[in-house]
Amino acid sequence: MDYARLGTDLKDLRRRNAALGLAVAGLSFALIVALLAILKIAGTERTVIVPPTIDKSFWVTHERASRDYLNQMASYVAYLILDVDPAVIDWKKDTLLNWVAPGEHAALRTRLELEADRLKRINAATFFRPQQLVADEARQAVTVRGRLRTLVNGQETSSEVKAYLVEFDYAGGRAQLKSFKEIAHEPHAPGATAAAAAAAR
Repeated sequence: MDYARLGTDLKDLRRRNAALGLAVAGLSFALIVALLAILKIAGTERTVIVPPTIDKSFWVTHERASRDYLNQMASYVAYLILDVDPAVIDWKKDTLLNWVAPGEHAALRTRLELEADRLKRINAATFFRPQQLVADEARQAVTVRGRLRTLVNGQETSSEVKAYLVEFDYAGGRAQLKSFKEIAHEPHAPGATAAAAAAAR
């Protein structure tokens, strides 16, 4: 028996076993790190979405959206509610109702239908141009300030700066309109940021 060769082979096997042991240990460590990373980000993932009529993406989580997303959605809602005439108010109403929270759907539908009937009866139109958007991420709400022009039979009857509070809720990973109401206008409200839309002349 060649003891020298046997000893060499035994040492070689031990070296290979040691290398395999280190490889297994390294893979186990990497697996544990990956598992911890997955557990850490679980429930906090962000979904990138594009709201209607908007060409810029924003992040949302399962419970809130970014400031920019809220601003764009509030502008869209204001456009659907305030920028209307007898020819478009019906389809804008139906479009808006697709974004309304279920608990507010019936009440807002009634309100919009009454407004549509009034607008058609007096042949009126309103045009809204946002001037300032102030988003509150904690409340998921936006204050929209802008100029609202009203025309009756093609003649302008008023042109006023108005302010509206737009509140959103989340269900199924998308924004839903919770409320839209006029509030007192503060000409020099602190923290206001200029909207992309220009002020109406």
